[in-house]
Amino acid sequence: MTSAGARIAIVREVSAKLGDCELSYVPRTRIDVERAAAQHRDYAQALESMGCAVVSLAAQDALPDAVFVEDMAIVLDEIAVMTRSGAKSRRAESPSVAEALAQYRPIVSMSTPATLDGGDVLRIGRTLYVGQSERSNAAGIAQLGELVADYGYRVQAVPISGCLHLKSAVTQVAGDTVLLQPEWVDAEAFADFKIVEVDPGEEHAANALRVGERLLYPANFPRTRERLRAAGIAVTAVDVSELQKAEGAATCCSLIFTA
Repeated sequence: MTSAGARIAIVREVSAKLGDCELSYVPRTRIDVERAAAQHRDYAQALESMGCAVVSLAAQDALPDAVFVEDMAIVLDEIAVMTRSGAKSRRAESPSVAEALAQYRPIVSMSTPATLDGGDVLRIGRTLYVGQSERSNAAGIAQLGELVADYGYRVQAVPISGCLHLKSAVTQVAGDTVLLQPEWVDAEAFADFKIVEVDPGEEHAANALRVGERLLYPANFPRTRERLRAAGIAVTAVDVSELQKAEGAATCCSLIFTA
């Protein structure tokens, strides 16, 4: 049994059909599924090294995108909100994630006509920044606001363009700092924070996973990684290059919270 206060990371093993994943903003190229699975194991081991108790769900081979568990839920201190994915093909991923989360949080669920992906939700303190994307509609953003209002959270809609999710464009990398791709999101939305911009030659480099005071970051963005280090942010690099071909990134493959 996991002790109270432990940091939990829920992950899911890679689907054998990962190559049939949904794609919106990256070209389809061949994915080496065995290599993707090996990278995912390294990712899970990195989370363990950062103090997480990793809960690994079985692969869902009929659901190509199921490894990207982040999109299925928003785990807050008080509740877990089960989303309603903007991709119809992904909605069958939700029940097994809800079953796992029910051991740790009361569950509330979004309903039609709302659509919302967890990758569009960036929590900083008691504010939930939500990307206005192709996957998350106005009804979804409004419904999320209603579900979390009683717990003292504020929902702030953020326009994005040119990318799949808000966290493709901006993530929190320190208590007062965000990593941001200015071509995809207006920096003014995060004017209260210090901003590290991605290197212009590393378009997809804004997605980083903060685990406590540490940062897990894709290995293939060395110039942006150097910008983070120059800002005083220690980085643990992990190779997720095959998962990136499926429009995944560092945050997508886990749901991290305190038990």
